[in-house]
Amino acid sequence: MIRTIEWKDASVVMLDQRLLPGQEVYNSYTDYHGVAEAIRTMVIRGAPAIGVAAAMGIALGIKNAGATALEELDWQFQNICDTIAGTRPTAVNLFWAMERMRAVYQSSRPGGIQVIRAGLIREAQAIHDEDVEANKKIGAHGQALIPSRARILTHCNAGALATAGYGTALGVIRAAVEAGKSVQVFADETRPFLQGARLTAWELEKDQIPVTVITDNMAGYFLQKKNIDCVIVGADRIASNGDVANKIGTYSVAVLAKENGVPFYVAAPISTLDLKIPDGSHIPIEERDPEEVRKIHGVPVTSARTHVANPAFDVTPHRYVSAIITDRGLARPPYTENLRLLAECAAGSRAAQSTP
Repeated sequence: MIRTIEWKDASVVMLDQRLLPGQEVYNSYTDYHGVAEAIRTMVIRGAPAIGVAAAMGIALGIKNAGATALEELDWQFQNICDTIAGTRPTAVNLFWAMERMRAVYQSSRPGGIQVIRAGLIREAQAIHDEDVEANKKIGAHGQALIPSRARILTHCNAGALATAGYGTALGVIRAAVEAGKSVQVFADETRPFLQGARLTAWELEKDQIPVTVITDNMAGYFLQKKNIDCVIVGADRIASNGDVANKIGTYSVAVLAKENGVPFYVAAPISTLDLKIPDGSHIPIEERDPEEVRKIHGVPVTSARTHVANPAFDVTPHRYVSAIITDRGLARPPYTENLRLLAECAAGSRAAQSTP
């Protein structure tokens, strides 16, 4: 399995995804500032992986905190959380993981500083391990939607690299292959960061799953030519009505899929649901550095004076989504009702597990 992120006693270790596919380099971060910068600069990316990184960054920060009194540690904990919260605003898993860490901090506080430190490390590791298991469940539920012979279009990277392991959208593809199905993947290159060309193709080639990289503006051609049987993408945040925020360009693919009668599936863990917001208009969209568009691997493709817009995500309205595949099962329209039921099921299960 690809090791995206790991906890070490003195550091958090991440595969530097900016260097793939040319180099496989693992960076070690020994303080929470380094973890926050790794999230911000996309050393690690993908909503579930960002959530794991946030949890480990908090655990690392408190482990290294020099506080000798609880009141001082309270201040340091809040400062760590504020720093990590300011890295990537769209991925709800980051904030979900922070809330889990905050709950552990508060419940451990009566035991003192050492108990808090141990509890946060355990929780960060649990978030990592639970994510891998959730992805495998997503794969098991989602592969039932895949025909025995399937040509699948995906956008961006929602594989092991975007998670703690196995993947969401690519987890469905992996599970279909493991079930004996014949799968051919078409991967949008996904400008401007090229997650499809650099990361999705790299992952699938490692697993010997056939993959063809296409430019983003070729998707309509292949859909119109009936060369695609279904589309599967991941998600960074899903509103209560089923609107989906994902990498920029996802909305275009969804519209093209609908126009050509091709199912459009979204694969994401329950932690990616944001049932506090009614629809996608409430999802904050991250605007990234224009230089990511002006250059490809440092080579200019526009003049330095050219005005550039670089929104990192767009929102696909729920009417274009055929089904949402979660670790708790499939959700179909009406999403407002069915996503809530899945979330309640997950909350009940977690509460039962935590009861002594």
